[in-house]
Amino acid sequence: MTMENNLKPMERLDELHRNGYYIIQNPSQFCFGMDAVLLSGFATVKPGERMIDLGTGTGIIPILLEAKTKGEHFTGLEIQEESADMARRSVIINMLESKIDIVTGDIKDASKIFGASSFDVITTNPPYMIGNHGISSASEAKAIARHEVLCTLDDILRESAKLLKPKGRFYMVHRPFRLAEILSKMVAYKIEPKRMKLVYPFVDKEPNMVLLEGLMNGNSRMTVEKPLIVYKEPGVYTEEIYDIYGY
Repeated sequence: MTMENNLKPMERLDELHRNGYYIIQNPSQFCFGMDAVLLSGFATVKPGERMIDLGTGTGIIPILLEAKTKGEHFTGLEIQEESADMARRSVIINMLESKIDIVTGDIKDASKIFGASSFDVITTNPPYMIGNHGISSASEAKAIARHEVLCTLDDILRESAKLLKPKGRFYMVHRPFRLAEILSKMVAYKIEPKRMKLVYPFVDKEPNMVLLEGLMNGNSRMTVEKPLIVYKEPGVYTEEIYDIYGY
């Protein structure tokens, strides 16, 4: 089967510039953004470790982390069957069936699906907006990805605390306007914040993303890393962004 034969109407095949991998996306639904790529550059998966991406969409984070790390196994959990189906076909196209599993299911049931203490690493690029806050999306797929329609921050942290092994690591990309709530809830669920990196579109603008690492039952001590600047000038990425993308 050729790559193109694996596409459905409206779908396209995008090159990932890592290991010759590709990903299937449907522009009328929800395509991955820079936040997912930056999270894959911020997270670490060590040799022998098993990771899960909660709300994986079309599987971008497990595929990138398989390319970038020496982790043993990667799982993506996705509630929308259409997105999960695209993710599974991307895994097949890249011949990664032995390394990556895509599971259709609800984040709220994650610990029931996989069992307690079953992962060394969790990544998540969750919906940023509370309820209908912000611009509502015309497409249901986009609305679910952007707004806390089907799962909340509490759902993600509660299930992550159950899924992680002792001293397991949690990685999330989110928006700075919710930082106080995020950090306090991480602590409440015993996922101790350990690293934080703010992402700025330009050096003289406010940050619009935050990357966080938490440690299950970790001690209280957080490192704030140097900021990540996306653009040197309009349309021109900084060297660090080109490096993360693998260009």
